[in-house]
Formats: sequence, structure tokens, C-alpha cells
Amino acid sequence: MTSDPDLAVLGVLARVVIALAVVLAISGLLWRGASADTVSRICRNLIVRPSVPMNSCFILEPSKATIAALHDGVHDARSGRPPYFWTILHGTRERPGWLRGGLNAGATIIPLCLAIDTIYQFLVLGTFHPNEPLIVVVLLAFVTYMILQGQALRVWRGTKHD
Repeated sequence: MTSDPDLAVLGVLARVVIALAVVLAISGLLWRGASADTVSRICRNLIVRPSVPMNSCFILEPSKATIAALHDGVHDARSGRPPYFWTILHGTRERPGWLRGGLNAGATIIPLCLAIDTIYQFLVLGTFHPNEPLIVVVLLAFVTYMILQGQALRVWRGTKHD
């Protein structure tokens, strides 16, 4: 999810991903509601996932995010950019451009992760909970990316490959 702070617009795929996320979130709230039971079910489903059939989503999604994070971290290090997450948190002026760039780059990971989780739900759970793929993508892909991109950048700079 490397970002180029000079990006002025969101790409088509990033816009599609945002629209899909909004549709999933709204449909999840309308269809399944938001209650303590819903939160409990989501937590229960997430906890049992590693021990059920088709648990490969716990390998595939973080693996894709790891590959992207390593690639983007090295690219950012070579370009002299600061770590993505650090810039999002502390780079007030740069934040909008970095967020657009991150969304553009993340748009390649997120649809795959959403598809994997949707298939998982239908095959293993026998139903579909629209909000869960969003939560899984954030936990397995986005958080993994955010942690590893900065680490890859630091390691690359520390070994002085530039």
C-alpha cells in the first residue's frame, strides 16, 4: 500500500473498493443489526476461524499484505519516504495524499481478501454476515501491512542498500 504523496485522485479500483465497503457496512447493519449479540457472534466467529476448514484465509490474507508491505517498504526506503503509518499519524500536511496513495495501493489487496472471506462464510458458516469481511480485512491485511511496511523500510535503510 505504498503511497505517493503527489497522487491527486483516487483510482477507479480504490473507488470501487470504498463503494463496496460502504455497501457491505450498510447492508450488514440493516440485515444483521448492531447489538451486543452481533458483536458477540462476530468475535466468536473470528476466534474459531483458525481451527475450522478453509482456515487458509489466515495464511493468504496476511501473506498478500506481507508481500505488499515488503515491496512498498523497500520502495519507500529507496525513495527516501518516511514510514507510511508514521506519516498518516503525524504528517498533517501530507496525510491526504498519503491516504489516497494508500487506498490506491490497498485496492489491489482488499478485493482478494473480501472475496476469500465471503467464500469462507458461505462454505463454512453456511451464511453471510456482510460486516465480517470488512473486519477480517482490517485485522488480517490492513494491520499486517501497517506493521510490516514500516519495519521493511527500517530494515532496508539499516542495511544501507541505497
